[in-house]
Amino acid sequence: MKKENKASDAIMNGCRIVPAGRVGCVEEYYFSRKLKEIAGMNVAGKDVINLGVGSPDMPPSGQAVDVFCREVKKDDVHGYQPYTGIPALREGFAGWYRRWYGVNLDPEREIQPLIGSKEGILHISLAFLNPGDGVLTPNPGYPAYTSVSKLVGADAVSYKLDENNGWYPDFNELERLLAERRKTGKPAVRLMWTNYPNMPTGADSSADLYERLVDFAHRHGIVVCNDNPYSFILNEHPRSILSVPGAKDICIEMNSMSKSHNMPGWRMAMLASNERFVQWILKVKSNVDSGQFRPMQSAAAEALGAGKEWYDGMNAVYRSRRALAGRIMEALGCTYDGKQVGMFLWGRISGEAESGEALADAVLYKANVFITPGFVFGSAGERYVRLSLCCKNHTLEKALERVSVLKTGNI
Repeated sequence: MKKENKASDAIMNGCRIVPAGRVGCVEEYYFSRKLKEIAGMNVAGKDVINLGVGSPDMPPSGQAVDVFCREVKKDDVHGYQPYTGIPALREGFAGWYRRWYGVNLDPEREIQPLIGSKEGILHISLAFLNPGDGVLTPNPGYPAYTSVSKLVGADAVSYKLDENNGWYPDFNELERLLAERRKTGKPAVRLMWTNYPNMPTGADSSADLYERLVDFAHRHGIVVCNDNPYSFILNEHPRSILSVPGAKDICIEMNSMSKSHNMPGWRMAMLASNERFVQWILKVKSNVDSGQFRPMQSAAAEALGAGKEWYDGMNAVYRSRRALAGRIMEALGCTYDGKQVGMFLWGRISGEAESGEALADAVLYKANVFITPGFVFGSAGERYVRLSLCCKNHTLEKALERVSVLKTGNI
């Protein structure tokens, strides 16, 4: 018997079932779709080299792993944990911020552990946004800022980041966006997402940028949320927006151990702000999850105490990988800023190339190398591609060989 069924519907006992309207406002995450395709290519024997996803391939510190192995053997650590995390983890985050960023945080009231930063984006959005409220999201930027805004019914208002402005916000444009919104009578902008050091562009933060963002937030009553997971990767000067006087009153900062401590699968992150903001977010979070596994929290607290030698050793590896990634960019005819920080390399495609997506597809299907096209991060990224540094040197060298051969045959 022939079955007729739309992909968006389901037929149950003769009833047509449709998803909630919010499902239609977002698409499946690009990397979710693409990695399924790549898995199929590998099954077919293609041996695709993945330079797309930023999942650190180095292990956490040996001390952190030892703590986990010791703690997991205890009988009394396998139950539900506090929604606010164990005291040792909050104190570990507070000490980390004090030592590296020069920011004093009350571990009891101003820190909230998270099951990853992406979770924090949702919790913050649910805590601060009503349907129709405006949210300033960067273009190019992490797609979750926009997709989560849509899922909670808010209005994502894109602000452009431009290479000629160092990938910093144009504050004149921001003022215009707010003025235009007031003229149309739409609900006010209540939240702004920023991400420095920046992904995907690799632009570093600066004291001046953070000061201007804090001033903008205070003048307009907008909560600025800075997503800060890359400040230790190939970066000699970690900064926090919370180091600016008055920032804690109006800003939230998220941070993650996924990148800085090679713990992406552990899902260890945090946010910091004033006590009132943290309590609002906790109201949401406590109704959604039930905390994190205690041995992992204990191990994360240990990892946060790492000295400069830990970061130096990790960055020595990334530095060698970065040199190879630069050669891949050059083989693709792309140009890039050598001052980028973070675990990616962002490059502008040549004028002859049709688009970043076309170049990425050519590299994938002709050379079996997966790179990320910049359009994934917004329309301002259409003439760019991104390479991940999360793979071994020999893999990067192999990718370089494949791409170099491709170039001679005109991609």
